[in-house]
Amino acid sequence: MSELRLGTRGSQLAMYQARTVAARIAEAGGPSATIVVIRTTGDRVQDAPLSEIGGKRLFVKEIEEALAAGAIDLAVHSSKDLPAELPAGLTIGAVLPREDPRDAFVLPAGAPRAAQLEDLLAVLGPAPAIGTGSVRRVAQLRRLMPDARFSDIRGNLDTRLRKLDEGRYGALVLAAAGLHRLGFGARISLAIPASACLPAPGQGIIAVEIRADDETTRAAVAPIDDPAAARALAAERALVTALGGGCQMPLGALARVEQGTLELRGAVLSLDGSRAVQHRARGPLDDAAGLGRRVADALLADGAGALLDEVRRAQGAVEGLQP
Repeated sequence: MSELRLGTRGSQLAMYQARTVAARIAEAGGPSATIVVIRTTGDRVQDAPLSEIGGKRLFVKEIEEALAAGAIDLAVHSSKDLPAELPAGLTIGAVLPREDPRDAFVLPAGAPRAAQLEDLLAVLGPAPAIGTGSVRRVAQLRRLMPDARFSDIRGNLDTRLRKLDEGRYGALVLAAAGLHRLGFGARISLAIPASACLPAPGQGIIAVEIRADDETTRAAVAPIDDPAAARALAAERALVTALGGGCQMPLGALARVEQGTLELRGAVLSLDGSRAVQHRARGPLDDAAGLGRRVADALLADGAGALLDEVRRAQGAVEGLQP
């Protein structure tokens, strides 16, 4: 293969990720890549919360369709945007090393960085306006700030930061990984400890999706695969699959390779954060998916299924009210 066709969204972060994957493939001795920008439904619909229009699946649907049809050879995604179950015939061929998986508070320009979560909460006050559209973040952060006002915020990172600095929000909650990758790491006021806000499954991991039967592309991307990130992602995705969860669920997961084993933490919450079930377990590195299923089983045994069913009913009621 003389050249790969690499499909991606056209956002700042998506383009950074696509160029990074293309560069790493070339550095590993593989073919060059032509980047094909594909506009997704999630890019077109900017005036509604993701939880009301179908979730993050809308950021990958058209790209996966192009991949399945053979219009592109590989697709590059933020792993947290991928559905728990990939379409038939598609698979993850490689993942890059994980960036900081945590969520981060970003305060208006000029605000001091906080050393501890308690310090930042004191700066924000009891009822701050927080910009985030993630039901997972809202559910967890309500446990820290029960009187906070949360509202959706969409658009490129530059747009979000401009709205923050104009005073429309007291703070934003964003993925630390995206801020670091785009050179905005200095804007992070505090990276939120996972113990306070467990990140989205796959957060911080760039995934390369390919056709399962395309051995040529598989061979081209295999040298850039990071084993530790791949194992963490496999465990986190297995947990989501076993729970039957989706992208817009109050569900967090984080796996880490530590001392030769894989540790996985998972949590499921009610939408208002008032109820939560959590579990943590360790397992061998070669059984990441099994670890994910075991943690999911423990969460279900503690009532996670009822919480998720409650969320689905609430979201279905909202969808039913849409024109």
